[in-house]
Amino acid sequence: MFVKFVYRQNDVFLPKTQLILSEYHLNDWLPTTIKEVRALGWEEVDVVLFSGDAYVDHPSFGAAVIGRILEREGLRVAIVPQPNWQDDLRDFKKMGKPRLFFAITAGCMDSMVNHYTANKRKRSNDAYTPGDRAGARPDYATIVYSNIIKKLYPDVPLIIGGIEASLRRVTHYDYWSDKLKPSILIESQADMLFYGMGEKSLIMLVEQLRSGKRLDELKEIPQTAFVLPKDQAIPDHDSWNLFDLFGFESCQAEKINYAANFKVIEEESNKMEPEIRLVQGHGDQKVVINPAWPPLSTDEADHYSDLPYTRLPHPKYNGKGTIPAYEMIRHSINIHRGCFGGCGFCTISAHQGKFIASRSEASVLQEAEQVTRMPDFKGYISDVGGPSANMYKMAGIHLSMCQSCKRPSCIHPNVCKNLNTDHRPMSKLYNQVAALKGVKKAFIGSGIRYDIIFNRVDDEQINKGNLEYLDQVIEKHVSGRLKVAPEHTDDKVLSIMRKPSFSQFGLLKKFFDKTNEKYGLKQQLIPYFISSHPGSTVESMADLAAKMKELNFKLEQVQDFTPTPMTLATVIYYSGYHPYTLEKVYTPRTSEQKLAQRKFFFWYKGEYRKELIAELRKINRPDLEKILFK
Repeated sequence: MFVKFVYRQNDVFLPKTQLILSEYHLNDWLPTTIKEVRALGWEEVDVVLFSGDAYVDHPSFGAAVIGRILEREGLRVAIVPQPNWQDDLRDFKKMGKPRLFFAITAGCMDSMVNHYTANKRKRSNDAYTPGDRAGARPDYATIVYSNIIKKLYPDVPLIIGGIEASLRRVTHYDYWSDKLKPSILIESQADMLFYGMGEKSLIMLVEQLRSGKRLDELKEIPQTAFVLPKDQAIPDHDSWNLFDLFGFESCQAEKINYAANFKVIEEESNKMEPEIRLVQGHGDQKVVINPAWPPLSTDEADHYSDLPYTRLPHPKYNGKGTIPAYEMIRHSINIHRGCFGGCGFCTISAHQGKFIASRSEASVLQEAEQVTRMPDFKGYISDVGGPSANMYKMAGIHLSMCQSCKRPSCIHPNVCKNLNTDHRPMSKLYNQVAALKGVKKAFIGSGIRYDIIFNRVDDEQINKGNLEYLDQVIEKHVSGRLKVAPEHTDDKVLSIMRKPSFSQFGLLKKFFDKTNEKYGLKQQLIPYFISSHPGSTVESMADLAAKMKELNFKLEQVQDFTPTPMTLATVIYYSGYHPYTLEKVYTPRTSEQKLAQRKFFFWYKGEYRKELIAELRKINRPDLEKILFK
C-alpha cells in the first residue's frame, strides 16, 4: 500500500504555503493503528509505546529513536502518539496487551514546560502537535498516561522514560504547583524508569528479557530506577556502592536537605564512570537509582543515528497542518550529544551527560546525503550542530584525569587545561557537508560557546584554528543572524549561571564586527538574556540595560527564568541555598519582582520609561538613569 503524503515546507527559503508531494510506503513507519499492525502480518506486538508528541520518524524525536532501536532488536513495536485521555480511553486499549511491556514518554519536552509560560500562563500552541494545536496532551503527561495503563492493565510491566521522567526521577521542585513532588516513579506507579538517553539500557533490557528473566527481576541495568519496599534489601552489585539521599519527607521538612541532595545527584551524573547507587526514601517505599553508563563510543553514537528513519511525520497527519518542531529540524543534522558547559539553568547535561559523544564523519555525511535526497530539499541544511554547536570531538586530553573528575562544568569557572578545545575537526566537517552535491549552504543554528573559542592554550595551532573556525562560521554558516547566549551582564549572576564573564561577549562582538567588515557582510549578532535568575537584582538588570544601550542592542531574544526540575538554579529558587556552598542566594520570586526586572530588557519602549526611572531612583542609580534616558 502506498500513500500520498503532503507536507509543507516552512523555512526562510520557500514560501510557507508551498506543497510538496511524494510517495512513501505506509510500512516505512512503525504502526500506529491496529490496521497498520495487521498490514505487517503481526498477530500481536511486543511493545506499545505511548508518546505525548506526534509521531515523527526522525532521529531528533525520542519516541522514534526508541521505536527504531527496539525494531533493530527484532521486536514488534507500535507507537500510539498523543492518546486521548479524556474519552473512553480507546487509544490506550486499541493495541491490546503487548507481549513484553508498555512504554511511556511525555515527549521531547516536560509537559509542564510545554504547556505553560514562565508566568504560568497556559500556552495557546504546541510545537509537537499537527497544526501547532494546544491541548493534545495532559499536564504531567507521564503520570496521567501511566495511571491509565496501570488501571487498565495492572499485570503488564510498564516502563517510563524521556525528558519528563528523567528529570523527575528524584524528589524535585515543581514550579507549576509550587511544591516539592516525590519521584515520578511513585506517582506514576511505573515498574521501571529509564533516565537520560536510554538506548543502551533498552538494549540490555531486551537481552535480559530474551534470556527468560522477568522485568521485576532486572535490578542491575545501568541508568534505570525502580521502587522497593522500604525494608527490602537492595540486591548487591560488585561494582556499585550505595548512597542514601535525604528522603522525600526530610526534604519537605528542611529545604536545605533538598539543596544538599542536588550536589550529590549532579556530581554522580557528571562522572565518567559512575559507581554510586542513589537511594531515596518515600514513606514506606524507596527509589533506587542505578548509576549511568560511561559515555557512548563513536560507533555507538553512529549506530543509534543510522537507523532507518524516514525523517518524516507519519502519513496520518496529512492535511492536519504542519508540526512546527519538525519544521525546525527537518533539514538539520545532529553531530554529537552531551554538553560540558554545565549551565546552572540547563538540563542538557543532566539528561544527555557532560561528556561528548561524537558521531563519525562518515555517519554525519551519510545523513547529510539523505537530507539532500528529500524531495523538498532546496540546498539549505538548517543546522549542523548539537546541544552546543562547537563541542564536536572534544574530550579530555588525558582521560585518566576525567575518570576522577566530578566538576559539573569543564569550562567554568575556567576552561579545564585537560580539555581538548581544538575546533579544526568541526571546520573540516562543515567543509565536507557544504561540499556535498546539492548543498548550497550548511548553517550552524545551534548555540556557540565563544568562551572555548577565545580560550588560549599552549598549542598555537589550536589557537589559530579556533579563531579560523569562528571566522568560517561567520562567513559561510550564518543565515544572517548569529545567535549566542551571554545570558546576563553581571559577573556575579553569571557565576551562579556557570557562564563566562560578560567581557567574553565583548571579544565576540569585536571579532564579529571585524569579520563582517572583512567579508562585506551585514549580518546581525543576536544575544539571548535571562531575567529573574537566582542572584539577579533590579540593579543588575538596570546595568544590563545600560550595557545593551552602549553596545547599540535592542533586545529580542529574552525570557524570564523558568524553574525546571533538576537544575542548579531551580534548587536555589526553591530552597534559597546554593547546593555547593549552602549559602543563601537572593532570588526574585513574586510576579512584581520578576516584572520589575523584565522591564529593563525594554528600556527603549516609551511605556516603561516612568516606571524604570522610578526603579532607578529607588536604588539610587542616577548614573544609569543618565545613560538610559538622557
